[in-house]
This record gives sequence, structure tokens and C-alpha cells, in this order.
Amino acid sequence: MAEAKFADIHYALFDMDERFYTIVTNKILERYGKEMTWDIKAGLMGKPEIDACKHLLSFFPDIPISLEAFMKERNELQDQLWPTVPLMPGVARLVQHLKKHNIPMAIATGSRREKYELKTGHHQDVFGLFEGKVVCGDDTQYNMRGKPFPDIFITAAREMLGRDVGDAQGEPTPAQVAERAKALVFEDGLPGMQAGKRAGMNVVWVPDPNLLGVTEEAGPEVANQVIHSLEDFVPEQWGLPPYHS
Repeated sequence: MAEAKFADIHYALFDMDERFYTIVTNKILERYGKEMTWDIKAGLMGKPEIDACKHLLSFFPDIPISLEAFMKERNELQDQLWPTVPLMPGVARLVQHLKKHNIPMAIATGSRREKYELKTGHHQDVFGLFEGKVVCGDDTQYNMRGKPFPDIFITAAREMLGRDVGDAQGEPTPAQVAERAKALVFEDGLPGMQAGKRAGMNVVWVPDPNLLGVTEEAGPEVANQVIHSLEDFVPEQWGLPPYHS
């Protein structure tokens, strides 16, 4: 029986890097007998680094660490561990498949470019396929607001892929609305899912299962599809060539 189809996709945007931050943060907190729970984590997602750290530490006023010391240690730990981070299951297969079939794709990550390069340098067999089509959170030339605002996805589609999607802070034309609807965003973060939907794009959300139980930070946006792993993604459900082709 033919798979039900969600939409006909013409291009894809990726941001899949939320889970690692939890590991690093809890590595610091555990020596104080603390842990970042998922309800706290949901409130941090998408915030600029300093705001996220302030919000996190507000839940632990009794631990003897300053904001500056916490951020310094967190960044040092991240820099040590980034080059060891494995790819999420299913990412390599999906990216290589889209590349094989000439589906335009770009990365839209809230990470600073320096951090992005540390995270991806040892996976160039996959990230090299994006051919430098990457927008990072500190690309100030684009004047972007952070997620859950839609700016980064609209910017990536326009600047990296040449799609006529308009500007995130302006009113799109009907043609630009239609062009946005040809995009498929792959996200693992809650604000990223919200940003993709606010951009008028289709979103496949691949959250940590713990995040599905957190509703306090969720807005009205609903992902087009929620899957547990990119290994569960079925391309033909989105008008894309099947894996066996």
C-alpha cells in the first residue's frame, strides 16, 4: 500500500544538536548533587547562551558557582567533548540520500560558528555534503532574532539556497508563502520546531522522548511529524525519492 504523503518537498533545512548540551550541563551540576531536569531544559532551549545560563542557575541558587565560572567551565567541557560526539542515528543516511538525489539542503543552527566547526569537523563525510551552506546563530550580517522566531530558517532558505521566501520580519507575498511551504525542517529542539512552523515550513521533529512530556513551554505550534529517530524517516511520505532508489 502506498505511503500517505504529507507534502511535496523541494528543499531541506537541518538543526539537530540539542541533546549534547544536556550531557555537558549535568556533568557540572552533578558534583553539587544537582541535575537539570527536562522541564528546566525546555525553558533554556533557543535562548542566547548567557540568558540560558542565567535561567538555569536561577533554579539552583544554593550552589557555589558564579555565572562567569559556570559558563567558562561549560564552554571548556564542550570544546573537549565536541570532537567525540557521534552523529544521531539516521543522519548520515538521510543527508547522503538527499545529496545523491540533488535535493537542496542547508544547516540552520543557533550555535556559534566556532562551536559548529568543532562539532562537525570529524564528520565531514556528512557535513561536507552541505558545501558550506550553513547559517549560524552568530552570523550578525543577517540581523536574526533567535528561535523560536523563524528568522534563521527563512535566512538559510534565502541566503544559502536562493529560495524566494522573503524576509522573516516582513510580510511575505503569496508566492513567498508557497515557497516556504516547499521546505522540510529537521529539528530536535522545541524552539526550533516552533521556529520552523512560524516560518511557514513543514517540520519533522525528532525530540528526546523526555521532551514530549514537557508542555509548559510548548506554544500553539505543532510539528507536521514527530518521530523517535531519523532512522524512522520515510522520504516518500514527503514526495522525496525512496531510500531504495
